[in-house]
Amino acid sequence: MLKTIWIAVLISLLPGLMYAQTPSTASLAPTPPMGWNSYNCYGATVEEAEVRANAEYMAKNLKQHGWKYVVVDFCWWYPHPPGSKQDNPPQFRLKKDNSLVPYFLMDEYGRLMPDTRRFPSAADGKGFKPLADYVHSLGLKFGIHVMRGIPRQAVWYNTPVLGANGVKANDIVDTTSVCPWLNNMWGVNMSKPGAQDYYDSILKLYADWGVDFIKLDDTDLNEKYPYRREEVAAFHKAVEKTGKPIVLSLSLNMKYENRDHARANAEMWRVSRDFWDSWEQLREQFPLAAKWASESGNGHWPDADMLQLGKIAKRGPVGDERFTRFTEDEQLTHMTLWSIARSPLMMGGNMPENTPFTLGLLTNDEVLAVNQRGYDQKQVTDRDGQLIWTSKVHDSDDMNVALLNTGDTKKVVSVSLTELGLSSKAKTTVRDLWKKQEVDAVNKGVLSYEINPHGAALFRVSPSGLPRPRRIGTLPLKPSTAGQ
Repeated sequence: MLKTIWIAVLISLLPGLMYAQTPSTASLAPTPPMGWNSYNCYGATVEEAEVRANAEYMAKNLKQHGWKYVVVDFCWWYPHPPGSKQDNPPQFRLKKDNSLVPYFLMDEYGRLMPDTRRFPSAADGKGFKPLADYVHSLGLKFGIHVMRGIPRQAVWYNTPVLGANGVKANDIVDTTSVCPWLNNMWGVNMSKPGAQDYYDSILKLYADWGVDFIKLDDTDLNEKYPYRREEVAAFHKAVEKTGKPIVLSLSLNMKYENRDHARANAEMWRVSRDFWDSWEQLREQFPLAAKWASESGNGHWPDADMLQLGKIAKRGPVGDERFTRFTEDEQLTHMTLWSIARSPLMMGGNMPENTPFTLGLLTNDEVLAVNQRGYDQKQVTDRDGQLIWTSKVHDSDDMNVALLNTGDTKKVVSVSLTELGLSSKAKTTVRDLWKKQEVDAVNKGVLSYEINPHGAALFRVSPSGLPRPRRIGTLPLKPSTAGQ
């Protein structure tokens, strides 16, 4: 009888136990995440009203196409950083060496809080919970950017570490571990007692706010900068302890030799330096995308950085306010490469100012299906600036094929069906996914298309004239595990 009672109790607890377990990375990000990030248009100065406006735009125009993350990028704790439109000056405190430093709002445990002048709903210790609740009310998910380490201000005040009896900030800090481009933080010495407790404490705070996505910055940089392996692992462990489905994105410029550790600890990781709207930088992304393509899939996504589309640099961080400098052809190439390579799609422009052309780039379901449902993506050839990429189509014999012209003149870009792994005698049907129409592009076993300079075309090729689904964009965007 007692055994029967215990079995009944365990069965009654199973739903709660299952809920408390952190989902696997495959279920957290089964397809490349799609969303908006504030950095490209607002740098370190974004304000709550602007975040809400972009969330509202996404809910109205993009949510039905699979877009869901709204991410507040760096320095949300900073009081009126350079470039802010606010007139009130920041508060400062005097350090022992008589230098003035900005005063950041933080709680008694040294955990940074949003600047309440930029994020009014964060007042009275509420943090980002009211803003996250609003984003969730729109059927979307909320994300934030954070820096690796512990605030220098917490070390100056020697705040206690939540959950670590008697441990304070000075006990766990590593003042030799610094970010070369932002001096708000020092590293955490993970060999010290209480170090993991510190990361657990900030993740508990973020989980209580309702954060669904975290971009962890200052994890890798260049050959002279060490990958912050221990702190990345500690952050990942802290995410798991929350029991909440939080997607973790690592930034920036991940070295290829660290790919296995990145895969084990995050759903996304940046593979490039900050990407901006210049053709030279876009051209640099091609070999990077080709190098990392085989690492994509099953909840792990090498990230080629945000989409430089629409209105950017409204208040920094690079150049004057502008619509993207990319030509329309270059924007097609940008979106085509990110889609065929299956990079996460994080819109960088201020979306309420989108042009019809920009909106069309973001809502073409047939192109988005390549990003969300393709697999076995790879660069097939790179001949004199004519690049061919392919990926397979889930539950189909069809193939996605991208033809890209990185040259400065219009060219006919060609690839034989045999190079694509198809029979040269196949009776193929070819659909132009950008134009959403069938095209006559195969002649004598060769797929050819005239492409503008810096332009691209994206096709769905059906061998043997197999029937194509009536509307590709209406297929469920479920993940594929085949060939991954």
